[in-house]
Amino acid sequence: MLLLNGLLTGERTAASAAAARTAPAKQASCKPCHRDFTSVLPENHPAVKGSDFASCSSCHQPDFSGRAEKNAFSTRIHTAHLNKGNVACTSCHSWMPGKSFGLALVKGSWGAPTKDDMKLIRETFDSWAKSKYMDNIHAKGNIVCAGCHGKEVPLADSTVENQRCLECHGPMEKLAKETEPKEFPDRNPHKSHLGEVACTVCHKAHAASKVYCLECHKKFKMQIRGAGE
Repeated sequence: MLLLNGLLTGERTAASAAAARTAPAKQASCKPCHRDFTSVLPENHPAVKGSDFASCSSCHQPDFSGRAEKNAFSTRIHTAHLNKGNVACTSCHSWMPGKSFGLALVKGSWGAPTKDDMKLIRETFDSWAKSKYMDNIHAKGNIVCAGCHGKEVPLADSTVENQRCLECHGPMEKLAKETEPKEFPDRNPHKSHLGEVACTVCHKAHAASKVYCLECHKKFKMQIRGAGE
């Protein structure tokens, strides 16, 4: 999903990079990298005719609504391009800095990121694809940015409210029951004596998560996924 002057390793001239940032390709084709899709399709996937974006988007419609749900297609295509080729975002995406960010030759936009926003998005997306944090745990569960952040691409001040987390992990009563310690049931981070605590106090997503309880209860033995270990 992203481009970035200092972070992109794909070879591209300054002139072609500028053109790619301001308008979608006239031929939204995958041919420059893929002669056909046979080698990259999942097992038992129906045969795909053509080698342009429409060959995929005719079945896998882009979601601009930002629903809190899994998206196996988006996850697979992004992790493949980030992990194996570090492909520039604008190879597939149309981007007009500060105005729009979408898919080449497809109507719709996920917001209006600036150049600085795009640099941060690229760094964040790399973490989502490769880190040991909560973002990569979500990637392995087929959750992309929109699953947590909604329809707008996340910016520097973006956060995720509890209700968004609970759309997949809730309700809170159910979550508290599932995480209740057997030995010390009162040491339940999801049923805190502090009342409702923001999920992001412990679950950091793009950085190492930490158990907030241990700030005071230093002798407690509590673990958390996404700590980066």
